[in-house]
Amino acid sequence: MGCVESMNYEIVLRDATFRESREYVRSNFKESIDVQPGFKVFDVHVIGLPPIAIGLDGDFVIFPYTKPCHGTFLLRVEDREEAVRLRALKKVSRA
Repeated sequence: MGCVESMNYEIVLRDATFRESREYVRSNFKESIDVQPGFKVFDVHVIGLPPIAIGLDGDFVIFPYTKPCHGTFLLRVEDREEAVRLRALKKVSRA
């Protein structure tokens, strides 16, 4: 995908800190994966203070996105392929 503006997304949190986003993901979604700044989700590099939590809920991916001059948002995007890719990475990191 590459451009967040072209995605069909839902804003879960608006003007959130990186910590608030991480805590929200960890407390509201059964599945999550922690990544480092620069990790690509939907071909977009995520930024923030590590660890950055990305949530998984069925075919939905929940991730923080920082838009310059607008702040950080926690977005929810339905994309089966990206959810499967992230789950596969999660399994590899546990091995």
